[in-house]
Amino acid sequence: MRRLLLALSILGVTSTSLADSNVTFTRDVAPLLYKHCTRCHHPNDIAPMSLMTYDEVRPWAAAIREAVVTRTMPPWHADPRYGKFSNDPRLTDTEIATIVAWVKSGAPKGDPEQLPPPPVYGEGWKIGKPDAVFDIGQDFQVQPNSPDEYRYFTISTNFDGDRWLTAVELRPGNRRIVHHAHVYLEQDLVQSQDGKTPLASRYQYRLGHLTHMKLDAPIKNDGCSVSDAGNEGAFLSNEGGTMMGSYLPGRGPELFPEGTAKRLPAGSKLTFQIHYSNGTGAIQSDRTEVGFKFASQAPDHPLHRIDISNYLFQIAPGAENQEVSECHSFDKNIRIYSLVAHMHYRGKDMRFDLVRPDGQQETLLFVPHYSFQWQQIYRFEDPVPVEKGSRLIITAHFDNSANNRWNPDPTRVIRWGEPSYEEMMDGWVEYIGVAPPGAASKEIAAEAKPN
Repeated sequence: MRRLLLALSILGVTSTSLADSNVTFTRDVAPLLYKHCTRCHHPNDIAPMSLMTYDEVRPWAAAIREAVVTRTMPPWHADPRYGKFSNDPRLTDTEIATIVAWVKSGAPKGDPEQLPPPPVYGEGWKIGKPDAVFDIGQDFQVQPNSPDEYRYFTISTNFDGDRWLTAVELRPGNRRIVHHAHVYLEQDLVQSQDGKTPLASRYQYRLGHLTHMKLDAPIKNDGCSVSDAGNEGAFLSNEGGTMMGSYLPGRGPELFPEGTAKRLPAGSKLTFQIHYSNGTGAIQSDRTEVGFKFASQAPDHPLHRIDISNYLFQIAPGAENQEVSECHSFDKNIRIYSLVAHMHYRGKDMRFDLVRPDGQQETLLFVPHYSFQWQQIYRFEDPVPVEKGSRLIITAHFDNSANNRWNPDPTRVIRWGEPSYEEMMDGWVEYIGVAPPGAASKEIAAEAKPN
């Protein structure tokens, strides 16, 4: 209650204004739920309950009030002091005050004639009917009560020409066992920056269907110093741009910005990486699929992606605030369209700082309370221009203590690993190339030309 009163005082909502309010569901609250909540809170989607009708909403009125006042819902973890994002779903202070007033006055229904038309959500593809659909090629079975496992499935597209993707949607065949999934071009392998022997072969090992970091691998929590390969980074900056799309907790389909698209080369093969975990007592079957929508022509700006990762960190048992960093220096002019922070259960926070060639530094994104359950993409309202010679510093903190309620085991030494009970430290960047002032962009022109 004390936290609620504090939040209300911050919003400027007084007990008098609440008592005198005349807020109803049909006129005032339903439009807010339709705008901010029902995209997930409708039948047969990811949310645990539907909030489409008054009868569905009324039992949850007090919980909704608490969720919006504390800003746990709609989920959004970016610090509002940094960056402006086109997909920011947060309610305004006035909208929150409206919901609080409605609950305070007894959550009245109001005049049914004032209810706006509810949004319509189909049970099919969220991106609309795809232009092409590919699945993993089999009904894959996962045994009862099995631990985490990563499985890879490669299939051929058989396209005789390039395709340009404007939207990608990964749909798990069985949400009970698919924790997350990615689809990427087959050649998108983890390599050192010089393209030689993958560094992973030196330090990683594979056990069953999972890859882990060797405990005796070098320790480098500061990934912004020069590596043993002579490049900046504790392991790699993988600038392949060939990750097509992802299914992650809290993430919707990939809808690429207008005027951009990702290239799917003619004859390419797709690899599905699927993280399975079957906690049920029965055999479960999955046939995950991906849907693509295509542009009618090559885009003005091919969209690229770079994964900036530290693989060599180590987190001591009980460590409450282990800092891990990774950097990337840009060798060309670009514009950043989006950022994603990726860690596992011990992830605490992540900051993206850009240092320009003149030394000026700005924070592009800060996620102060990272949640493994909500791995959101942060799309800028206006793409961020980045000059050649700029440096992106990604700094994360991990909580491996018993105070972290999500921590699988605070007594373990933690290194990089695929399973959720180990850790990762990744910053994912989507961008387009930009030519220097007065020069043509040869890269864009060459890539945008169909085969």
